[in-house]
Parts: sequence; structure tokens; C-alpha cells
Amino acid sequence: MLTKVRQDLQNYFGYSSFRPGQEKVISNVLEKKRNSACIMPTGGGKSICYQIPALQLPGTTLVISPLISLMKDQVDALNVAGIPASYINSSLSYQEMRIRLSETKQGRYKLLYIAPERLQSPEFLQEIKQLEIPLIAVDEAHCISQWGHDFRPSYMNIKEMLNALPGDPVILALTATATPQVSDDICRLLHIDASQVVSTGFARSNLSFQLVKGEDKMRYLENYIKTNKDESGIIYTATRKEADRISQALRIKGIRAGRYHAGMNDEERLREQEDFLQDNITIMVATSAFGMGIDKSNIRYVIHYQMPKDMESYYQEAGRAGRDGADSECILLYSAQDVQIQRFLIEQSTTNESRQIQQLEKLRQMMDYCHTEGCLQAFILRYFGEQSPEDCGQCSSCTDERELTDVTREAQMVMSCLIRMGARFGKTFISQVLTGSRNKKVVEAGFDKLTTYGMMKDKSLQEVNEFIEFLTSELYLGATTGQYPTLYVTEKGKEVLLGKSGVERKARMQTSQLVEDDELFNHLRAVRKSIAEEENVPPFVVFSDVTLRDMCAKLPDNPQDFLNVKGVGEQKRQRYGERFIEEIQTFCAENPDRNRKSEAVMTSKPSKKRTPTDEPSHLETYKMFQEGMSIKELAEAREITEETAGSHLLRCISEGHSIDWERIITYQIEAQIKEAVEKVGKEKLKPLKENVSEEISYFIIKLTLEKWRQESGQIV
Repeated sequence: MLTKVRQDLQNYFGYSSFRPGQEKVISNVLEKKRNSACIMPTGGGKSICYQIPALQLPGTTLVISPLISLMKDQVDALNVAGIPASYINSSLSYQEMRIRLSETKQGRYKLLYIAPERLQSPEFLQEIKQLEIPLIAVDEAHCISQWGHDFRPSYMNIKEMLNALPGDPVILALTATATPQVSDDICRLLHIDASQVVSTGFARSNLSFQLVKGEDKMRYLENYIKTNKDESGIIYTATRKEADRISQALRIKGIRAGRYHAGMNDEERLREQEDFLQDNITIMVATSAFGMGIDKSNIRYVIHYQMPKDMESYYQEAGRAGRDGADSECILLYSAQDVQIQRFLIEQSTTNESRQIQQLEKLRQMMDYCHTEGCLQAFILRYFGEQSPEDCGQCSSCTDERELTDVTREAQMVMSCLIRMGARFGKTFISQVLTGSRNKKVVEAGFDKLTTYGMMKDKSLQEVNEFIEFLTSELYLGATTGQYPTLYVTEKGKEVLLGKSGVERKARMQTSQLVEDDELFNHLRAVRKSIAEEENVPPFVVFSDVTLRDMCAKLPDNPQDFLNVKGVGEQKRQRYGERFIEEIQTFCAENPDRNRKSEAVMTSKPSKKRTPTDEPSHLETYKMFQEGMSIKELAEAREITEETAGSHLLRCISEGHSIDWERIITYQIEAQIKEAVEKVGKEKLKPLKENVSEEISYFIIKLTLEKWRQESGQIV
């Protein structure tokens, strides 16, 4: 049976071997028929542990998942891979649910995803009793434990369902974040023997953890995003207000950022989420309400703008990065004020004293993480019960080689000024006094008469603000609770003030570029997005970034070579192979200096040589278009397809270049597309293409939709 399992792994998922732990879990399910628990880090491949068995077993595997968006993403990915799957949740009408249940009874689906809340319906339980269910996968299984960070009471209904179902389906519980206590709860509540727990550890070798303290958060954030402008990232905040503020500030800077939190209506959240999944925006600023159910594999970084409430939340949210296995960064921007915010949120969220004590203890452990001088990943692994983990060698603690500078005198200036002001103010007002501001409030308070007034006038207000933030993060200063916290000198700070100890500060942390720019990769990414728009699925469902990078390395020029690319199975080879091979051939013909895997010529077309000083391919197309050439003329001149030329122009538009729309989109074309949109909507490109004349290509449709989007929403 395992031979067939490995064949399915290659044919449907494009992998030649299993990741650690996967084969053992699959063997437990298929050969031993034993209830099992699978504890793997996010991105470790938990889904395959039940998706592969579902192909081998008769009937339909039931997958219980608390996350509506994750269900849709996984079902889309399975169907694209050639595995029939569906879901039932509150996003469907009653009639749609009835249809899908009927189709399941007819044997149409190998996997059916359901929300745990469905199990509260006696009618639904009666319906699934009529199904042949050999396997029940309980995803996000930590939700069943009251000691977990995301307890869902609806998960308690799973036990009732198991008792009601005929036969004896195998139970497979899966989670990425389970402390030993939570793991014990999962086994007890789902009748899993402790010997059947498969845990591969919590380490994510492709993730680099960074802790940034004592710096201007917004400036750091803008620099980081600018350095990695083409990469997808999530920025987490503790409050809705902060998510709104940051997303607006980024958009003002011209950065494509969305927002997501519980204060928005369903339509707004769905629109922003879809834009992020479709790569229409590169950054999502969100509270913890976002991301747990997102299967987007090409998120290259996660930045916590504020400290989260506990380590489970942090590791799960940070784990949204690098699901495809590519190198990614998880950055926490810490300030002492974050602690007060989380204390307030905990106090507001529960009146249960024991629960509050538990949450405050978890918050204390999160604070310990923010102040550790040891390896950050090792700290996380110890929290989840791994004994004596080795240093990772790549986090900010392990790699920090910044020089230390003595700043004792500057620290004494700040503390002395703070005390003379009565310890009644926040950092901005203190900074104004230190820099010699003539602000009306400073003068009216008489602080311009203090001996410390203007003592740091050689520095900017922002620099002093950052320095005070540094002193606070290192516990030389403390902050009071309340809506308007004030600063005070701690016992540690008093030692400095009295000259009994000194203060040293490291140089500013530098932002790094995550991924080296690659023109072919950017081109294939545009091709992937074009296909995704045609099929109305997220781009990562077509291929992951890792797969595109492997194409760039291997440059496949025939179907068999394409099948050797990581993440390409037989189903996707048949579906997308010809198009990607053609695009790679065209690119290599235009770029003969590209490193080749062999001397074999990929195309019979004569190559168009380019020198290293030439512009990127899409900008060459744009330049020729701006010089007056039509799409057809420049495609012939550059020996590329008109579709490729169109994708080049779309990329230029997304980078902020303007074009004369009327040269491509005539009134007659626009009228046809508008009529088609009114008839079939604009969610899918294929129905639109079928309802316009043959000469209107996909890229013309996409350009028209982009034109409307930019013209203040003529079509909504």
C-alpha cells in the first residue's frame, strides 16, 4: 500500500519523498487503523497526512476545521491537483449545503471539510450517518483543550459525533501548537493512546526570528517593506485602532497594504482578504483575527508591530511565514507599552479569575522571550516542551555582531530630566524638553527653566524618542498603566543615575533583503497570477514560490523535465506545463546569458541578445509601447506572444507606470466587456472571455478591469 501512497504523493502533489513524520502518521492510519495525533509546525505538511489516506480509503474522509477561509483554500488546491473535495460551512446557503451533501452521498468527493459548529445540528448529524466515513481528521486540534490558546467550545461536540456515527472511523488529530498539557488533553478527549502521538518537533529551520527593541517602529517598518517591496507579508497589531492607523500610513506612502480586523464588516474583510490572497496587495495589517485560516504559502515575513499575548499566539501567527519552506523572517517590534496594552486586553476579555491568572502568566512568559539574551528559537522550543534545544544560529540573538556604545551619560540626562518634570509625562513631552523645544506647553509648564532643558539639543526629537524607548525596553524606565501612561525611573535605572552601573547600547538594526531579485522569477510570478485570475483561485494554489524558483534553476524545456520540478505532479503538468515551458523558452531566447542546465537549445527561434545594461524585459516592452508600437508589433519585434506582452504591461501598471488606455481599449471593446460583466460578473475571466468576441484576448480583459479599478470604481 505504501508504494501506491508514494505514487500518489508524486502524481498529485509533486513530491518525490515525504517530510519527517508524514509517512509514520499515514502508516498509523492506513495499515494500523489506529487513532493518532500529529503535532508538526506550521508548514510541516500536516494536510498531506490525511489527504493521502483519503485517496486510498473507500468513502469520504471528514475534515473538521474551524477556519472557513482555510477550507476554501485547501479545497481549491485539492481540486486543482485533481482530488475531488468540497466543504460545508456558514458561507453556503441551505440549498447549497443540501446539494453538496447529496453529491457526497453519491461518492463525488474524497474529502469533505466541515466547521465544528455543524456538529451542533441534529439534522446534520443524521445526514452524515448516511455517509461512508473511514477517517475523521480534526484540524487545529488544540482548539479542543481549555488550556489551549484558542479554545473552541464547539470542538467538544466532536465526541458526541463520534458516538453517533456507525462503524469505527479512524481519528487523526492535527495541530501545530500544543504544549505538553494541551497534547494530553487532545489524546484524552479524542481517545488517542499517548504512544500514537507523532511529533516532529516545533523547529522551523527556514524561519529566522528577530527581536527589535528600542527603535522607532514605524521607521523600521517602512524601511523593511521598502527593502522587500515585492514580497508578501503580514503585520500584526494588538488593537483594531493600530491596524487602521498603520495601514493608512503605509497607503499614504504608496505601499499596497490592506487591513483586517473584527471591527470591519464581512464584505470589507472578504474583499481585503481576497486582494491579499490574489497578490493584488502585498501587505496585510491585521489583528489576530486574521491569518490562522490562511493557507497562502508565499508569505515571506511576519512582523508583530506589538507584542502578542502569549507564546502560542506568537508562534502560530509568526508561522504564517514560509509555509512553502523558503527562507522567511519573523520579527517582533517590542516596546514596554505593549505589556500594558496586553494587560488591559486580558482584564477586559474575561472576569474569570483563574482564567485571568493563567493568561497573565502566559503574558509574563512572552515578556521573558522579549528580554532573553539567548537563542530565540531555542526559547520557543523549550516553551513547547523540547528539552535542551540547540541554538538555531540564525536568529537576531545568535547573529548579533553589532558594536556596543557607552550611553550612560545620555541615560542619566533622560532620567534626571524625567525626575525634574515630576515623573508625570510620556516620552514625547520629555523629549521636547530635552531637545529644547519652544512648544507652548513646555514653556507654560516652566520646563524651559529646568537645568536639563535642551541638554540633548544636538539630537532630533525622533532620536531622543527612540533612546527613551530603548531605556524602557531595557527596564531602566518603567511605564504606568492607563490610557495615557507616564514614565518613571526603575530600581535598575536608579543604579545608573547614582553612577553604580552603566548603560551600553547596540547600533541600529539593519533591514535585510529576503530574496535576491530574479527577472525570470518575477516573470513566472506574473504568468502564475494571470492563470490564477483566469481560474479564480489564489496564485499559490497554481504553484508555490518554491516551485517557481525550482523552475528558474532547472529551466525545464520538455514535459518530463517539467515533472521533475519540485511541487509539480502529473495533474499540474497536464494543466500548466505547456504554458510555463513556453514562457521559460521565450525568456531564455531573449536572455541567452541566463545560466543553463545544459547546452541544449530550448527553442528554434533565433535569440534576441541583450546586454547586462539592458532594461528588464517588462520595461523593454513598456518602452516600445510608449514609443508608439502596437501590442502586435512589439510582440513580433521582441519575438514574444501578445499575451506575454500584455502581462508585461500589467506588471508595469502595478509598479506605478501610466499608459494610454485608448491605444489598447477602444470604446467598442470596453462596451463588449461591460456587457459581459453585467451578464456573468467579473469574478472569473473564462466566462467573460466566452461572452466577448474572439479578438478580445484575456490580457485585454484584464487591462480593461484594471482601467476600471483605477478610474474610481466605475465598475464595482
